[in-house]
Amino acid sequence: MRQLSELDASFLYLESDTAPMHIGGIYIFDGQSCDQPLTFSRFVSYLRSRLHLVPFFREKLKQVPLRLGAPYWVDDANFSIERHLAYVKMGARNDQDSLLALASRIMQEPLKRDRPLWHITFVDGLAATDAETGNESASGFALIVRLHHAAIDAFSGEEIMGKLLEYSATPEPIRPPQPWYPKAAPSERRALLQVGSNLARKPFRIASLAAHAAEAATRGVIQRQLSKLPLPLPLFSAPHSPFNRQITANRQVLGKTLSLSRLKGVKTSIGDVTLNDVVLGLCAEVLRRYIAEHDGDLKRPLVAMTPVSVRSKSLRSPTGNQMSAMLLNLATDIPCPASRIRRIHWNAVASEPYQEAIAADRLTELVPSTMLALSARLYGELQLAQRYRPVFNVPITNVPGPQVPMYLQGAKLAHQYNLAPLFDSMGLVIVAVSYEGQLTLNFTLCPDVVPDGERLVELVEESLQAIEEAAESMPADQPPDLPGEGHGSTLLDDTLNLIESTLQKSIKRLRG
Repeated sequence: MRQLSELDASFLYLESDTAPMHIGGIYIFDGQSCDQPLTFSRFVSYLRSRLHLVPFFREKLKQVPLRLGAPYWVDDANFSIERHLAYVKMGARNDQDSLLALASRIMQEPLKRDRPLWHITFVDGLAATDAETGNESASGFALIVRLHHAAIDAFSGEEIMGKLLEYSATPEPIRPPQPWYPKAAPSERRALLQVGSNLARKPFRIASLAAHAAEAATRGVIQRQLSKLPLPLPLFSAPHSPFNRQITANRQVLGKTLSLSRLKGVKTSIGDVTLNDVVLGLCAEVLRRYIAEHDGDLKRPLVAMTPVSVRSKSLRSPTGNQMSAMLLNLATDIPCPASRIRRIHWNAVASEPYQEAIAADRLTELVPSTMLALSARLYGELQLAQRYRPVFNVPITNVPGPQVPMYLQGAKLAHQYNLAPLFDSMGLVIVAVSYEGQLTLNFTLCPDVVPDGERLVELVEESLQAIEEAAESMPADQPPDLPGEGHGSTLLDDTLNLIESTLQKSIKRLRG
């Protein structure tokens, strides 16, 4: 059996009726070039033949007795692929807008905990347009995929889909599935022994982590004393925004696709920035325009939470969540969208997330996942985001995808939308994913919190045009007099600062 990390388990405990914790995607295929359409039964046979490539597809949760620790992944001896699949036939309304509306409804449903935490809906009869003739036919199909965040993050999710799809337009023969013999689930006695072993080791692990935390806190104190500057982004310093209100169970999935070459052109024009900076700058301009249209406050810059994958540094597991995160000032108070991208780059570089951040899975070991989830629940239920400024305004994830075409039994993957879970008091998530020379900005939102969500999609093209025009007239050199405030900060920095402040206040009380 394989135990979930505290970070993985936190996504189980964060789940509620209004906040199912699964990520996923909508994968749209063009079957016009296929000799015969891919039927649902053939897709099932194809998926059976590739289950061995993704072991967690046949693993379910086993709770620890008395909940004395995080659950384990164990083989599901009663695994049945039919329990994880659904079939939908599109009717007269078979365009992408109808597909996105269907996916929005499906995303509202939580995954069932008594089986492996994934589900795929096969959508048949989707409209497809012939590239040469322009004629439309119902030869397209789509997969709506849901994978629980306790099992994967956005980066490993893309890797898993890469294993399930093919890189050749010539369909591979569907082979019989490889034999699979599920391992027996551990007994309650063995699970309790494992809990005892973990508890015995925990003091040493906490001591090790505390040493790292103390070192980081001490370094932060010295740096602040040297710089004589206030903390850049302390907790609860993000401004109030239309996105930070208590969510409902309703979901809406939207997306807009752009050419990667246009974004690379902006990067070249501005100079000394990364493509990720340009993507964040585009998101910032879209959000700024949306807030302005809804009479929001633009005096204080929005703060984004941007996950950082540490999978290349920590290959302990092929799945699960292996990431850190940083809080990033999006500089939405700067009017010029091109200058804003330079500021975002400076903010990100100043925070040094790759060098200084302790991975989030290690940080959560300092605080039990149940306490972390309870804190998040209380944060939403007590409506603290309405009473106080939030920690951040919107999560933005940029996931590099394959730049070569992918196929499913000869049908080309024409387009994909990627979905993300919403949290209490966090009504909008943006996921940017690139594929075959294009980048799609995906918006997962709660329409009861973020009204007129379609306007976000419309603003993408307007925002990119504004950035392109501003970038052409910018000087090539980085301005030397950028103010030294407002740069990014890792989640670890903010947490340690909060702990340090609490300890100092407690010491003062004891002395008094």
